[in-house]
Amino acid sequence: MPTDKAKKIGFMALAGLEPYQEKPGEEYMSEDQLEHFKKILEAWRTQLREEVDRTVHHMQDEAANFPDPVDRAAQEEEFALELRTRDRERKLIKKIEKTLALIEEDDFGFCKTCGIEIGIRRLEARPTADQCIDCKTLSEIKERQMAG
Repeated sequence: MPTDKAKKIGFMALAGLEPYQEKPGEEYMSEDQLEHFKKILEAWRTQLREEVDRTVHHMQDEAANFPDPVDRAAQEEEFALELRTRDRERKLIKKIEKTLALIEEDDFGFCKTCGIEIGIRRLEARPTADQCIDCKTLSEIKERQMAG
């Protein structure tokens, strides 16, 4: 049986938050809910920015001229992987900032394709989601059919 520590992973644990408990009769995307997601997104963005900074410092500290071409190639490969990861993190930070802007515009939590509510639990699992699960599934099926 999982312990409480095992249950607390991901964005929620990062933000130090528990899953949102809806109040009876509470409107979808109320102020409390928006604040909950804002905290999650801001904590996630902060963590990613710290990772980017750590990567930069690591690459500066590890830069060395190895006389052995194998050592040099291994270091270049490591740096290439770190740069690719950093690029992914930057794109994710942009997506988080776009989602935070949606919260400010009061347009967060609704599917961009069909307009229905995405759902609290789905948004807690993937705070940057902009499609409901049905529309996302359909778009993935279409994507696979186009690729195949």
